[in-house]
Amino acid sequence: MTIRELPTPCYVIDEGKLEDNLRILDKVRRDTGCKILLAQKAFSCYYFYPLIGTYLDGTTASGLFEARLGYEEMGRENHVFSPAYRAEDMDELGKICGHVVCNSMAQLKKWHDWKMARFGDGQGKARSGDKGPSLGLRINPECSTQEGHAIYDPCAPGSRLGVTAANFDPACLDWIEGLHFHTLCEQDADDLAKTLEAVEEKFGKYLSRLSWLNMGGGHHITREGYDIPLLEACIRRMQEKYGLTVYLEPGEAVALNAGYLVTQVMDVVENGGTQVLILDASAACHMPDVLEMPYRPPLKDAGLPGEKAHTYRLSSCTCLAGDVIGDYSFEREMQVGDRLYFMDMAIYTMVKNNTFNGMPLPSIAVMGRDGECRVIREFGYEDFKGRL
Repeated sequence: MTIRELPTPCYVIDEGKLEDNLRILDKVRRDTGCKILLAQKAFSCYYFYPLIGTYLDGTTASGLFEARLGYEEMGRENHVFSPAYRAEDMDELGKICGHVVCNSMAQLKKWHDWKMARFGDGQGKARSGDKGPSLGLRINPECSTQEGHAIYDPCAPGSRLGVTAANFDPACLDWIEGLHFHTLCEQDADDLAKTLEAVEEKFGKYLSRLSWLNMGGGHHITREGYDIPLLEACIRRMQEKYGLTVYLEPGEAVALNAGYLVTQVMDVVENGGTQVLILDASAACHMPDVLEMPYRPPLKDAGLPGEKAHTYRLSSCTCLAGDVIGDYSFEREMQVGDRLYFMDMAIYTMVKNNTFNGMPLPSIAVMGRDGECRVIREFGYEDFKGRL
């Protein structure tokens, strides 16, 4: 079927665009020898994990469930970072993850004790053979490069994410094999270069004693105009200067511009001269970043308010008054039954959606390079009821 024939609401993942992104990332891997992981917090449609696994080195997780998904569905390198780990999850995480990154000295001590209990020789050293997961520590270089997205700035004063230089205990170098930092959000390589200067200034004296450095995510590598040569220079510098294996873990860059949300106009209402389209898709339920960032998602064949002949406010059929996607203009008057196509809807949608108001979850479809679509997942009442 074509995209115009799909049920609504429906997420549509553009397989061709996804693979184009993966090829760009794979070229960075091959050019530099670094390793690139899928950050599942942005995109977890495991239908595509076999494809992604042919281009990338594995997955990274934010907790047990994502770690299990990466382990079961991709089966390559499997990393995990969490601000804190539940004791009852550690045995399973230690079994399915090759790398575990801790957020504090206390959490690192907890994992070191766990490793020694299972893999130690009773003398405080690891036994030969299986040594368990490679432990790492998340650091905070205290170098903010965010502009306008404070909610995504882990280097803000009072941040709970990462150990600062003042709180770093060099004794942990006997326990860890790598450091991890994640400070970027939808940013270019110049911000990475600036961050690396801070990392070297505060933690450089420790890097030669380590095996790997994870530069986190937020690298908009597949965005048009991204400075890939500078990214590769940053990677090579850390590899050559300190002898490190470098990891990147992009999320958005994997599926950037590789998805749509198809929705249908259910009604048109007017209030004080404002024309409002009521859709069967919701910002609050189906694209929460629209309200959290906030941002105005791109919409196919639409313009800014007043740019085209007819301007409408796009909203939903939930009871939340603020469930508003934004104001858009169109060449013609919109009618009940018209279809709209929001773009860049593969990332932070399926992983964050919800069933507030009993709203149905959108179906998930795949679109091939020939434009043919097929539904790979549908949701119903039991999916709503099963969460409650």
